Amino acid sequence: MHPGHVLLLQSSPTATPSGATPMSDVTQTVVSWLPITVDPIVARVLTTVILVGLAWGASRLVVTLFGRRIAQWFRRPSLTRTALRGLRATVYLFAMLAILGVWGLRITEIGLSVAVFSAVVGVVVAPIVGSFISGIFLLADQPYEIGDMVELADRDQRGFVEDITLRHTKIFTLDNSFLVIPNGTMRGRDVINYSAEDPRTRLSLDVLVTYESDLNEARSLISRAARQVDNVIGGGPDIRVGAARYPAAPTVYINEYGDHGVLLTLRYWVTEPYKLLAARSAVQANLWELVEDADVEFAYPHSHLHFDETSGTMEVAMADQPRRDNGGPVGGTESRPTQSSDADGE
Repeated sequence: MHPGHVLLLQSSPTATPSGATPMSDVTQTVVSWLPITVDPIVARVLTTVILVGLAWGASRLVVTLFGRRIAQWFRRPSLTRTALRGLRATVYLFAMLAILGVWGLRITEIGLSVAVFSAVVGVVVAPIVGSFISGIFLLADQPYEIGDMVELADRDQRGFVEDITLRHTKIFTLDNSFLVIPNGTMRGRDVINYSAEDPRTRLSLDVLVTYESDLNEARSLISRAARQVDNVIGGGPDIRVGAARYPAAPTVYINEYGDHGVLLTLRYWVTEPYKLLAARSAVQANLWELVEDADVEFAYPHSHLHFDETSGTMEVAMADQPRRDNGGPVGGTESRPTQSSDADGE
């Protein structure tokens, strides 16, 4: 055998096109699972889709595992929802960082870009940041909670708090519509909370009766009209509001002696603040039926003029009426002709 030359064949690394970003470890792992060779751009897109899907599944898993514990810890629906949103946002943040690594982006480059971008649009995002800060204060101050019935005093509109986020508050109104109010605006409003601590609400009803009516009977009938309504508290221990205590049973007070009658004021409590107008209407309907056969009459404004010899006298004179150009009175009937012609024309 004649001696020959031996050639050693070595595999050369795959050349990366100039200017192209090398694939990350995650992308190379995904590509290694594929039975075929794919373009680097397609591999990055496929890796991004997989990471988004994993983040979505991981966020749901985290909520399922820790949702009950967080709810028992905070014991407030608004804080519980905010904490769970924070957990989901954290999972998606890690997924975003992984996706940025897939596309070859660095945190330092992104930080510089974000700094420049924030300086440009700082005026635009300032209200949004203010709403987030206001949302933190709302969650800390607890002026209302999810499920509470509130009233916006400036709009005279009531509804139930549906959701409280760091950015806005969602209210489901009694007119079957949604109000989404930024927290920055919500903190500057006067909000009446009907469900805070005690859902019982006190209402008032003014009734004006004549001076000829039986006052004691009128007060008894008004109180009975309120007791006959289902959701009106008929009696029991006094209801405490702050340092004061008020009778739970319907109570009628003599408010004032007016020009046209005696003003009576009914104070009564309802069990829930959800149907205030319906309860008020039921009380008035019952009162209308009870006073039909009673010595009680509703008063209404009227005036009675009486003249006698002590009333004095007043002189009345008729002024001259202005004349038209043709000599006739203004607004009066036409004057008749002073002469009439006969058949002969004389």
